[in-house]
Amino acid sequence: MNELVERRNREYREFIEKYLKNYFLPFRKLPQKQLFEAMDYSLNAGGKRLRPILTMEFCRLCCGDWRRAAPFASAVEMIHTYSLIHDDLPCMDNDDFRRGRPTNHKVYGEAMAILAGDALLTDAFTVAASQKLDDPGMLALGIGVLGENAGSLGMVGGQVLDISSETRQLTEQEVLDIQSRKTGALINAACVLGVIAGGGGEAKIAAAAQYAAGIGLAFQIRDDMLDVIGTAEEMGKGVGTDAAKNTFVKLYGLETCEKLVQKYTELAIQALDVFEDTEYLIALARELTGRTV
Repeated sequence: MNELVERRNREYREFIEKYLKNYFLPFRKLPQKQLFEAMDYSLNAGGKRLRPILTMEFCRLCCGDWRRAAPFASAVEMIHTYSLIHDDLPCMDNDDFRRGRPTNHKVYGEAMAILAGDALLTDAFTVAASQKLDDPGMLALGIGVLGENAGSLGMVGGQVLDISSETRQLTEQEVLDIQSRKTGALINAACVLGVIAGGGGEAKIAAAAQYAAGIGLAFQIRDDMLDVIGTAEEMGKGVGTDAAKNTFVKLYGLETCEKLVQKYTELAIQALDVFEDTEYLIALARELTGRTV
């Protein structure tokens, strides 16, 4: 791994994980403590922390102080975690393992897993609302970005398109419609929220969205490829589970998918021209989309 990427990833991950642990720590003695245990089980199970990393890095590019984006970054990670808990449920993907551990419903039961996901989603907006901004009017914009990308127009809408299309072959546009929402929308929110937290203007918001669109697609295509060529030990979860789904691999094949990963990665990198000091984001894009796990 690129030394700059490794060092900054570690710094961002350690910060956001400490922030999340400290935020929920006071609640662990409340009567509904089992709920917080279930939330913590998935929220602090590790992972790449890609979305909060992107939020903090885009904030750094705009104002230098990336720590100020902690509420937005945490909210995005909470929503991402809730989506994983619900994705793993028997009524959805019915997965037994996530990040090398039993999935939430395998440990706490289906009802508690659903409630843990519900709580993470709802509490994410409480956390996001604590974001301090120089322009208070931008907080409403940030909350709107988060809600739109997480909800029916974004991630949830993509999940609906995904599960409603499992019994038929999709067109290229239909696959893009699913993945730009199911995976891409929350990555878009992460990047744009970073610019908002850092006080960036419209041009930087637009550039962050373009970067997100590129790496979001490249990331998902690589994920589809790894479901075919990866192993359960490497991935920390089941592989081959998407064989019946309309993935990019099913649509294009592995060779073309590799070319598309490179194409969308480069498009993402080109969008960074409005920023300075983008070495990390460029290297991160290439690390993410060239990954083997």
